[in-house]
Amino acid sequence: MDESSAQASTPIFQQIKDYLVGEIATGRWKEGDLVPSEQALVRQFGVSRMTVNRAVRELTAEQVLTRRQGSGTFVAPRKYQATLVEIRNIADEVRARGHRHASRLHLLEGAPASEALALQFELAPGALLFHSLIVHFENEVPIQLEDRWVNPACAPAYLEQDFASITPNEHLMAVAPLQGATYSLEASGAPREVTELLGIDGRTPCLVLKRRTTSQGRVASVVTMWHPGHLIQFTGSVG
Repeated sequence: MDESSAQASTPIFQQIKDYLVGEIATGRWKEGDLVPSEQALVRQFGVSRMTVNRAVRELTAEQVLTRRQGSGTFVAPRKYQATLVEIRNIADEVRARGHRHASRLHLLEGAPASEALALQFELAPGALLFHSLIVHFENEVPIQLEDRWVNPACAPAYLEQDFASITPNEHLMAVAPLQGATYSLEASGAPREVTELLGIDGRTPCLVLKRRTTSQGRVASVVTMWHPGHLIQFTGSVG
């Protein structure tokens, strides 16, 4: 599907959202800047006030924009969801300990979204997603299996990256500025594929971190990170 066909199949309210988010992402509009009024957007796109209002209302709910009664709509301050787990690049964490980081790519492909993934990404089942499976090492010891799914709309060049020299986290932070994230953390036994890639036996408990990130009003990434329980400790602070 070429660009013009893709745009034609995108709902008008989403095109308006993409336009507004794009102006922010490129730096044309910065934090605190006044964005065009709904009336101006109605004239620009030739659509109803209701359509424009939906786009602005959704971006306000997503904390991309903020409304001030009597003043207008502004670019919202960038906010990160408070969690006990800080979003950090694993390569930086390893190097900060004075150790060597390395990674081994096992899978990098485009694949259709299952019903469960489509629900998480807020896309239709069967929509194209990018998928990577990477083992991270600290001093040649495997410490994390990163099973990541990525929205191509947020990182169109994901499959072209050399993940031996850059981590997915580094790439996504560069091309899809973080808007928010949700987490879950649990202890679990690992399936055979995970134990084989991490070089552990099936009796070794793992700490499993699942994270869903958003960028520019879209779900950008859904990742599951498996860690051998005896090799990892999560720390954090509040306040």
